Amino acid sequence: MILEKIDQLLEEVKNISASNADEIEALRLKYLSKKGAITALMNDFRNVPADQKKAVGIKINELKQTAQERINALKEQLETSDNEAEMIDLTRTPYPVRLGTRHPLTIVTNEIIDIFSRMGFVLADGPEVEDDLHVFTKMNFAADHPARDMQDTFFVDQSETGDVTKNILLRSHTSSVQARVMENSQPPIRIICPGRVYRNEAITARAHCFFHQVEGLYIDKNVSFTDLKQVLLSFAREMFGADTKIRLRPSYFPFTEPSAEMDISCHICGGKGCGFCKHTGWVEILGCGMVDPNVLEQCGIDSKVYSGYAFGMGVERITNLKYRVSDLRMFSENDTRFLREFEAAD
Repeated sequence: MILEKIDQLLEEVKNISASNADEIEALRLKYLSKKGAITALMNDFRNVPADQKKAVGIKINELKQTAQERINALKEQLETSDNEAEMIDLTRTPYPVRLGTRHPLTIVTNEIIDIFSRMGFVLADGPEVEDDLHVFTKMNFAADHPARDMQDTFFVDQSETGDVTKNILLRSHTSSVQARVMENSQPPIRIICPGRVYRNEAITARAHCFFHQVEGLYIDKNVSFTDLKQVLLSFAREMFGADTKIRLRPSYFPFTEPSAEMDISCHICGGKGCGFCKHTGWVEILGCGMVDPNVLEQCGIDSKVYSGYAFGMGVERITNLKYRVSDLRMFSENDTRFLREFEAAD
């Protein structure tokens, strides 16, 4: 008789449920308290015949353990539900959250890095807060060069200590990375240096106080201008198409001699002339040249043994050419409508 009662309670305990803490406590009291059903069975245990005590004892212990485990499980389930309810953000939009995409400047920077990496260039990086030595002096800028002026450069600290002037600034070009690599390495050096740079300019549709550059440097024995031209031609055709043509125009940069600016044939009109290329058929994309011997010597490299070339381009400029973005400010305004236009390019 008592075994049937235990089996009945065991089946009942296995199917108990509760939706709140009060109901769980009521179940605990019903089965496990001093006046509960299981305690009552244990009180009746003294009346069980001696030959049945072992079997009945095992069954009562099984019932008690099952009841305790089931009630603990209900408590844990209730706590989990409460935690999940607390984690619900009631201010969240009911509409699905759109996934983001890579920024157009990131897309183009990665493409540029990929092209030059396949030519053997290694990625190099450096600090954005730099000193005058690496930004200007080691790059062969004269002491009175206009780029050192406050009108062009963001100086963080121009304090004077005794005979030493401490010029700390936001780098105005990533050439400072080249200087740091050259002073800590010996040729052959073949690096690509992407990064953000800063110049004290008015923010307009065509200019910004910060923008992004990718510069390249190759130093070894017997490096010539022909090597530079071939690398840039390969880059232009990889980036803008196999039919792209280039031309090099004489120019001036303090850290290269001779220096040149490179144009590519307008990929919009095919070189015939349009509003984008100002009806010339050509669009300027970068500056380049052979590394000035003074720069090599400043960085501890023997200019009589080694020679090299360098080039630099604005990432915003390349992005404009690829995607025809007319306003530079769009790149830094985080307008999701604008950024979503580049989902397919990611």
